[in-house]
Parts: sequence; C-alpha cells; structure tokens
Amino acid sequence: MFKLRWSPPAFAVISMPWSAGRSRACRVGRWIVAGAFVAVSVSGCEAASTTSVTPAPRTATAVTAGAPVTAAAPATAAVPAPTAAPATATAPTTGTAVPGAPSCPLFPVDNVWNTNISKLPVNTHSAAWLASMDSATAFLHPDFGPNPGGYPYGIPFTVVTGNQPLVKVTFQYASESDQGPYPFGPSTPIEGGANSGGDQHAIMVDPRTCTLYELWDAQYSANGSTAGSGAIWQLRSNQLRPAGWTSADAAGLPILPGLLDFAQVQAAVQAGKPITHAIRFTAQVTQSAYLWPARHSAGSEASPNVPPMGARFRLKASFDVAQFCQDSQSYCLDAKAILTEMQNYGLILADNGSNWYFQGSALPQWPDDLVSLLKQIPAAAFEAVDESCLMVAADSGEARAKPGCPVG
Repeated sequence: MFKLRWSPPAFAVISMPWSAGRSRACRVGRWIVAGAFVAVSVSGCEAASTTSVTPAPRTATAVTAGAPVTAAAPATAAVPAPTAAPATATAPTTGTAVPGAPSCPLFPVDNVWNTNISKLPVNTHSAAWLASMDSATAFLHPDFGPNPGGYPYGIPFTVVTGNQPLVKVTFQYASESDQGPYPFGPSTPIEGGANSGGDQHAIMVDPRTCTLYELWDAQYSANGSTAGSGAIWQLRSNQLRPAGWTSADAAGLPILPGLLDFAQVQAAVQAGKPITHAIRFTAQVTQSAYLWPARHSAGSEASPNVPPMGARFRLKASFDVAQFCQDSQSYCLDAKAILTEMQNYGLILADNGSNWYFQGSALPQWPDDLVSLLKQIPAAAFEAVDESCLMVAADSGEARAKPGCPVG
C-alpha cells in the first residue's frame, strides 16, 4: 500500500481573485507517494492571508542556546494537558492580560513573549535573513482587517463560560497534540468561518482556570469534532511544548499572545501606556530548524541564510516613529503605538506564509484607515536580534536579563 506524507519543503504562494479588491492566497505542497511519483495539491486558501497549513509534525534534537535545532527522529512521548490553575483566578499584577479575561495573564510577565528586546544585540544573520524575505522592497502586511459582507480577516478567539461543554477532539497529528477535552462547540468562532477552507484556527480561553486552548484546522460536529492539531496552555506557566512538537502553530508556539487586538491598542493609546508583547508573523521560506522559544520547524532550507522558526525581529531604534504620520490623522496614534511595540517587543516568526504578514485578532474589527497605515511600514527598517542569552531553561519560556544581555 502506498503511504502518503506531507513534505513541507516545496510550497509556493498563488494569488487568486477574491472579493472586494482582495486576493486569495493558496499554498502548494507536494504529496509524496512512496517515492514513486509526485502529485501537486493546493491547500489552505484563505482571504488576504498566506499563513501556511501546519505541516506534519517533526521532532528535533535537544536545544542548544543560540543555535537552530534541526529535525530528527519522531518522538513517542505523550504529554498530558497542563495542570489547571486554582478555580478562582486573581488579576495579574503586571504584563498583558487576556482581552475579555482581565484576571488571566497572557503568560507570566517574565515570559519571552512579554520581554522588551530593544537592547539585545543584533543577530549575526540579520542581513541575510532580511534579504531572504525581500525586505529591501517589501512592506509589512497586517493579516487582519474588515471584510465587507464576509467574515472579518484575522484570527478570532473567545473567552468561554462555565456553561461551555468540554468535548473530545480527534486529531490528524494526535502524537503531538494535547488530547483535551476542549471547550469547543457549534458557536466557537473559527478563523475565516467554519467553511473557509483555510487554517481554521479556533482559540478558547477559560477565565476560571486561565487555560488557553488552541486548535488548527478545527471542524466542529455534533457527531465528533476534528482538528489537525491542538495544544493546551496554562497561562500562568512558562512551560513550553516538548522539543520538536508542533502546536496549533507551525513553530510549536501559542498563537494568542502574538495577536494584535484592536481593543487592546485603543486602550493603550487612551491610557498612554505601551503594548507589551511581541507579534506573530510569517515568512515564505524558512529553515528546517528552530530557535528558542520555538519548538518545531516547518521549513525546507538547510541554509543559515533563511530564518528559522522562533527568529525574532525588531523595528530599528533609528526609525522615526514620531514622523510616521500626523497625530491629527485618523488612527495615527494607534499606528504609532504599534510601531513602538515593534521597536520594544518585536516580531516572532511563527509560521510559513507570505513575507512580513503579521497577525491580529479578527474581532473587534479593525478600521480600514488603521490597516492602511500599517501597510506603510517598511520591512527594511527591521533587524533580527539574538535573544538566546535570555533563555533560563530549554523547556521554559522564562526570559531573564544578565550581564551582557540587557532587556529594555
């Protein structure tokens, strides 16, 4: 019998006509049939986004700080769902809280997602990685925004109530998925809509226990729900996935802490306080390796001149945020808040997709004027940083400054 497996090395982005002046992006991959022949399949078409379909899980050797980890033999270890927090959650003292669940942090304040990397050294591969992403001519692209007459662009999430039943989910990649159960139901918002045919992420937060549930390729059915992969995170813990494991994201990272949220941006502007977390983004060609805090690779290239999963970038300090737009311009202050966030907390490479696409929540909906401003951010104004010195332990997302390794 021929056996199919997904081979992530070969993929391309195809633009197809889409409504409202948008384009639909599809990913092309190779299905390899026992080495006998190659057939092309198109998968993951979604509006105005090229976030890639999560490839078949691969595992890796132990992490060495500062060096990308390359693929190795599949793992067989099983990891139980994380231990729940106390039934009554208390408000985090500092850091970013989950929108809609103010008592739950988006991971501890000392988590790498929440660490100011503005003073870290530039990565020695920075110039090569930027060149591989066509940074000289590219601009950043917000992978979220309004979609008149359709489902809003972006990745939705929901804060569930105690009335939401927990259900069993059957996974395509069960060996690297947390088995649950998950608070997933017919009303759970799914990226692009339930029948979008794209990545179809579903993200749920239980505010009673501060538990984050994430699914990729989520399909609800009263007769049995399915997903490509799934991960459960305790938001008060810095624990990472097992080395080499995927999650609902290709890099084996959580998705929610890397999403921009319009309500969060507005609250920060009104309070005059900064946004204090990194942002998730994609690149078209990536290494078959990963850097801490990522846990999984999804790339095709052995070359060190293309970025691995987990690579972190920041907007250069020399970029003049004050002159980006006039304060009197609609949503200029919101754009400047995001630019400042990019200078201080940066972007983390979390998936294959179009170069420099960065992600945000679908709801509340983003105004077109702000989305248009964010499309004017030049990729050439970024640089990769070396954050390996922040790592406290290979299996933890905790980040800690030390002599020669300052945080902002």
